[in-house]
Amino acid sequence: MAAPSSSGWKNPVSPETSAGLGAVTKARSSKLRSRHVTMITLGGIIGASLFVGSGNVIRTVGPAAVLSYLLGGLLVFLAMRMLGEMAASRPAIGSFMEYARVGLGDWAAYLVGWLYWYFWVGVLAYEAVLGGETMHTWFPGVPSWGWSLILLAVFVGTNVISVRTFGEVEFWLASIKVLAIVVFLGAGILFALGLWPQATFAVPNLWEHGGFAPHGIGVAFTGVALVIFSYFGTEIAVMASAESVDPAKGIRQATSTIIWRILLFFVGSVLVIVTVVPWDELPAPTDVANAPFTIALSRFGIPGADVIMQLVIFTAVISVLNSGLYSASRMFSALADKGFAPKIVARRSRTGVPVMALLASTIGGLIATLVNFLTPGSGIFDFIMNSAGLVALFVYVFIALTQLRLRQRMTPEEVAALKLKMWLHPWLNIFLIVAIAAVVVVMLTTESGRSQVWTSLIATGVLLVFWPLVRRNLRARRLDRESVAPVTGSANEGVGND
Repeated sequence: MAAPSSSGWKNPVSPETSAGLGAVTKARSSKLRSRHVTMITLGGIIGASLFVGSGNVIRTVGPAAVLSYLLGGLLVFLAMRMLGEMAASRPAIGSFMEYARVGLGDWAAYLVGWLYWYFWVGVLAYEAVLGGETMHTWFPGVPSWGWSLILLAVFVGTNVISVRTFGEVEFWLASIKVLAIVVFLGAGILFALGLWPQATFAVPNLWEHGGFAPHGIGVAFTGVALVIFSYFGTEIAVMASAESVDPAKGIRQATSTIIWRILLFFVGSVLVIVTVVPWDELPAPTDVANAPFTIALSRFGIPGADVIMQLVIFTAVISVLNSGLYSASRMFSALADKGFAPKIVARRSRTGVPVMALLASTIGGLIATLVNFLTPGSGIFDFIMNSAGLVALFVYVFIALTQLRLRQRMTPEEVAALKLKMWLHPWLNIFLIVAIAAVVVVMLTTESGRSQVWTSLIATGVLLVFWPLVRRNLRARRLDRESVAPVTGSANEGVGND
């Protein structure tokens, strides 16, 4: 085995890595193919937060919401580029958790790993509730909670078979989302330019209703706090690439193409909406019928716009549910591999699926889902949702700090050999950290933002309380490993002498 480099990276096929990935490498046929990674990369970040949540941003900011999405996308792009540099050098299913462990220490890996898992458990509950309510409107014979349980069971099934099955399902779900966005953009551009049947030139909507920034250009910067969570999930493509046939290629693809995906799917969609529909005519998006995409489609004269968007949004919901189960289970398994969670959670099936981590994550999401139905109005479900609110920002900060530390450890020769490199190191790292701190400050100026900040800090505080116990177990585990090593070595020497 090659010796570790001065940067702190270990050989990708070290015993530590192969122990966690052994079952996966034995089943090459179950790995993700290039087309799976491509579509997960394209459609992974398109969810209900774009289709419905963009309406709240537009109503708050006005047409300048385009700038909010552009600035938020820039921050995510920088974080993904930093993650890509690390992942291209050493693909790992634990992704940024593993890199934080190597670069910053066990405490950082423990904290960011558990917060990320907690975030996706909350997402699983949210998407299951939303999907269950949607199914109930179509098939009222089954209660919402029943549909939520059915949806969870279905996508646990797709995930438990193999990572290839997960990728195949996500490929088709993401394809529907991408196709819907592309068609929407095409029709929207024609409508805005007056080339659509019975349409007039609509570009002046950008400035004729109180100006491009009716509430001041500064509000566009505060809007970044509202939009940045819409982008969370881009890192799934990097995690999935680690389980693909060609991890390095998938990682480069995922991190190199994110900028145009942000410009096309998010900035482009919002630009079409505020051009086609005057921003002050958008109703509060309380349901699918009031979603900005639905309103825009109705302007095109497309019959059944609300039904079309309901189907598209439902596809987005179950897609996030599918990918959420994947993300939560992989992170939970990675935590167990490193000693931050019970060892049993790391067990994998013959096809490489961390079955115990998948089931444990499902139970977490199931509990949060049932809390919503059994104790409506208690505030418990809202606390679970709000307390995960800062996870995206925490993850981006840890990515910036980790990449900064690991690059400092590299020799000039190692830096020159990087296949994917972050620009303007370390200045863009510092810029990202300062920008995220500014977003948190902005969040503290609003009631909903303050709620997310304080509940997230409470969840983080709970994790810190348990850290001394986890650290003691880590030390004991390492001492046991060190005590076994000499015995194993002497035994091997004896066999060799024979």
